[in-house]
Amino acid sequence: MSFPLLTATAVLPALGAVATAAVPAARRTAAKWLALVASLATLALAVTVLVRFDPGGARYQLTESHSWIASFGVRYELGVDGIGVALIGLTALLIPFVILAGWHDADPLETGSRRWRPTQGFFALILAVEAMVIISFEATDVFLFYIFFEAMLIPLYFLIGGFGDRAHEHGEETASTQRSYAAVKFLLYNLTGGLIMLAAVIGLYAVAGSFSLSEIAQARASGSLHMATSTERWLFLGFFFAFAVKAPLWPLHTWLPNAMQESTAPVAVLITAVVDKVGTFAMLRFCLQLFPEASKWATPAILVLAVISIIYGALLAVGQRDIKRLIAYASISHFGFIIMGIFAMTSQGQSGATLYMVNHGLSTAVLMLIAGFLISRRGSRLISDFGGVQKVAPVLAGTFLIGGLATLSLPGLAPFVSEFLVLVGTFTRYPAIGIVATLGIVLAALYTLVLYQRTMTGPVKPEVSAMPDLRVRELVVVAPLVVLLIFLGVYPKPVTDIVNPAVKQTMSDVHKTDPKPAVEAAK
Repeated sequence: MSFPLLTATAVLPALGAVATAAVPAARRTAAKWLALVASLATLALAVTVLVRFDPGGARYQLTESHSWIASFGVRYELGVDGIGVALIGLTALLIPFVILAGWHDADPLETGSRRWRPTQGFFALILAVEAMVIISFEATDVFLFYIFFEAMLIPLYFLIGGFGDRAHEHGEETASTQRSYAAVKFLLYNLTGGLIMLAAVIGLYAVAGSFSLSEIAQARASGSLHMATSTERWLFLGFFFAFAVKAPLWPLHTWLPNAMQESTAPVAVLITAVVDKVGTFAMLRFCLQLFPEASKWATPAILVLAVISIIYGALLAVGQRDIKRLIAYASISHFGFIIMGIFAMTSQGQSGATLYMVNHGLSTAVLMLIAGFLISRRGSRLISDFGGVQKVAPVLAGTFLIGGLATLSLPGLAPFVSEFLVLVGTFTRYPAIGIVATLGIVLAALYTLVLYQRTMTGPVKPEVSAMPDLRVRELVVVAPLVVLLIFLGVYPKPVTDIVNPAVKQTMSDVHKTDPKPAVEAAK
């Protein structure tokens, strides 16, 4: 029996979470190091998965299949395609940086404070989220996926509500209330989506008699499984609603700005750069593969919602006073691009969307983590409380600028390639949608450059005059991510070679081919 590599990649951070939580309260530093070592070991396993994955091989590789709940046809089935491998790699890569960036975020607060936060719990919850996200990218049984899709809400709820941002202008009591509100809102939105999906999962089993993607695909190919048009559409909507909440897509997005605003910067990165990708990934793996005809039926409406997300998110980002809320609305705009690429039903659009998931994770991590370092130094999230930072902390300002330029998809940085592919792929099939979406690029330049101008340039405000530059730990967090942004901006081939075969399979699932150009190129 071969080594269960996929199981090990998900179980290792789970074991790390248990071990970290069990460390005695007096040994906080030991808990931090244990969590970091567990995340690095998980990264090593993820790299092994990447090395062993053959882009030209079978659709799902490194597969594992065991009977689980036999009476209900539920199996413990894992397998990865190119899209899953890329996102597992992103998750495992970011978690060590999230832990390092949050090294002091759960340290005991001031003496006498009513807010006491166990350091071990903070890092254990981060590892628990990592384990659940990774197995969500690996699951090829719909019921198994659903369990972890929902279970990850529990540790995230405690990370938002129990370990919120310390920088708050309205005092500790108000801050605690707002954190609780953000955590409950996050939970209610996502639980509602999950309950609707549960009904669709049960409906799928009633129709197909199985939760296994491979068994359902074989039944479709043999002709033994046929869904009525109305049934397929209702099931698709049940799945898509849950994924659109997680993504998040307008108008189901309103939980994200609150959650990111009240979370610590590392937890905000965990939410938008890692967890939210489960929603867009699931659209590719489950919506398009299980319900191809319904996916094509819903495409026009989804594209309209995606464009609204792009423009709406960017417009609200322009008007924000809070740095974290600005980044949150920018992410809503970017997720609009990802969803637009998925449902453009072209190979360029879906390749660009998958690449965008990876690149957005990197660029948002850089921008949000630097913003977190900035906020912790000033003790405020308000843009108006900063000014002239580049004169007293030039390295901090420079890395913040790189993160901002990546967010606006500057050529030469990773997000440009993915955004370009999404727009090209959309324009070839839906030119009007593609043209309107380009307005998001203009607005991205506006909110990014205005943010940089108001915080980093101009006269040095007295409150930031003694602000220290990035420390060694903070440089270790940011520098590798900046290098990756530049490398993938110049040479994205390592990622595209992995995801393109999976994209071709998805296009085949929905029986779509790329539209022919209006004018053939001269030979």
